[in-house]
Amino acid sequence: MAKKNGLDEYRVPLFDEGSKSKFSLADVDPSLKPFSTGSKDTDRERLAEIGAALDAQQERLHAQRVQRVLLVLQGMDTSGKDGTIRAVFHEVDPLGLRIVPFKAPTPVELAHDFLWRIHSQAPAAGELTIFNRSHYEDVLVPVVLGSMDKDARQARYRHIRDFERMLAENGTTIIKCMLHISKDEQRERLQARIDDPTKHWKFDVSDLDARKLWDKYQEAYDDALAATSTDYAPWYVIPANSKTHRNVMVGELLLRAFESLKLEFPPAKESLKGVIVE
Repeated sequence: MAKKNGLDEYRVPLFDEGSKSKFSLADVDPSLKPFSTGSKDTDRERLAEIGAALDAQQERLHAQRVQRVLLVLQGMDTSGKDGTIRAVFHEVDPLGLRIVPFKAPTPVELAHDFLWRIHSQAPAAGELTIFNRSHYEDVLVPVVLGSMDKDARQARYRHIRDFERMLAENGTTIIKCMLHISKDEQRERLQARIDDPTKHWKFDVSDLDARKLWDKYQEAYDDALAATSTDYAPWYVIPANSKTHRNVMVGELLLRAFESLKLEFPPAKESLKGVIVE
């Protein structure tokens, strides 16, 4: 596949119910590094610049307490969701930043509709929230395991589009990133976790079971991304075999989203004019 350069070239085509075209992650080379600045060191330097800019933007967001920003991170095991959060937001003040990891639903959560647990974690006014996994697990895992039929899957896609539209219409900017790695890269990262005793805590035998279903997960992602990439909540495929490139690209995407909001600090309070603290 030819190398892409612009951020929008990595955006999944917007959902079109009448379209016959088929989106496929296989068309994006996960080893590409179009947003790399040359070396890992220069990538880290650029990421530090992005981090400082994000910190300034997030401070304005928090001060205004009007708009909201939601970053959704999805990807296969070892794709780097945790690493992306640590690296991209290293410079950002924790004030106004919230990270929500989603795991398998609890019995209480399963007793409600699948978006019940998600809605309560959506960003509040002035907040930047990061979903580490998300409601998309509910149109991936059951599909791969064969416990959800086509009609139920299509219904959930509709529910997701409507849910995200509602968030967007109420002042939430949504950026969704699919951290895309190759099967070979995953093998190396899983093996590294097994070989390094300090990384054993990150390894679960179930990761190997999911790896056996790699092709089915790729197909489920193809369908889910194609059915839920919209102008108000677009999906972006992030080539993520290179960790530093992955971090820079996610940072660039988020910074662009913040800059589009044209955030400013709230106007000065007239009541404070001329006040002297003694």
